[in-house]
Amino acid sequence: MSLLLALLLDTLFGEPPSRFHPVVWMGRYLAWAWRRVRGFWSGAFYWALGALLFALPAFLLDLLLRPLAWGWVALGLLLKPLFSLRMLLEEVFEVEKALGEGLEAGRRRLSRIVSRRTEDLSEEEVREAALESLAENLSDSLLAPLLYYALFGLGGAALYRYANTADAMWGYPEHGARGAFAARADDLLNLLPARLTGLLLCPLGLWGRLWREARKTPSPNAGFPMAALALRLGVRLRKRGAYALNPRAPSPKARHTRKALWLAGGLGYGVGLLLAAATGLW
Repeated sequence: MSLLLALLLDTLFGEPPSRFHPVVWMGRYLAWAWRRVRGFWSGAFYWALGALLFALPAFLLDLLLRPLAWGWVALGLLLKPLFSLRMLLEEVFEVEKALGEGLEAGRRRLSRIVSRRTEDLSEEEVREAALESLAENLSDSLLAPLLYYALFGLGGAALYRYANTADAMWGYPEHGARGAFAARADDLLNLLPARLTGLLLCPLGLWGRLWREARKTPSPNAGFPMAALALRLGVRLRKRGAYALNPRAPSPKARHTRKALWLAGGLGYGVGLLLAAATGLW
C-alpha cells in the first residue's frame, strides 16, 4: 500500500516543496562535500559519509514503521520524494510545447533538463535530446528507486537516490578522479534498472538490436532505455559528435513526443503496480 500511496501522491501533487525535499538536502550536502574532495579516496570517503547520513535513517525508519498498522502511510509519504514520474512527463511536455512557440523557446526549456549545451541545437536535436532525457530518467528517476524500494525498503530507495544525485553532481568526466567513485557507484546501481527499462520499452523482436544500439553511447547504462525508446518509436536519437541511435530512422516529430509520453506514463504506472503486488502491496 505504501508504494501505491506514493504513486497517487506523485500523480496528484508532484514534488514536495524544496525545503522538505530529501533530494535537495542531498544536493546541499554534496555541494558542501565537493569543496573538500581532493582526489579519488577523499571522494569515496565523502560519498560514503553522505550515503550513511541519508540511507541509514531511512533503513531504521523502515524497520520502525513497517510493523505498525498505519506505518504504510508514513512509508508512502517518505517514499514519494525519492522518485518522480509526473515531473518527468511535465518537463518533456513543456519542451515540446515550447518548440511550438519557436526554436529559441524550445532550446531554453530544454536547457533546464539536460546538461549539454542547447544554444545551437536544431529543432530536431532539441526534440531528440528531450526524448533521450525522458528515456534515461524513466530508469533513473522512476523504475530504479521503486525497484530498490521493493527489494530493500525505504533505505534502498534513499541510497539509490543519493547515488544518482551524487553522480549528477560529481560524476562528470572532466572532474577526473575526484568524481570517479560517485560515477562508478551510480553505474553499478543502474546495471539492472537500465537494462530492465530497456527491455520493457523495446518490442520483443528488437531485443537483439537493442543490445547493439545501446553500446554506442559512452555510458554503460543510459544507452539501454534511450535505444529502446528510439526503436519503439522508430526514430533516430543522437548527440552531436557522440552517437546516433537507430541512425537510419527519421528524426522524431511532435507526434512521437506525445506517443513517448503515453508510453512512459503507462510503463511507469504499470511497473509501480506490479512491484506493489510483488511486495504484498507494501
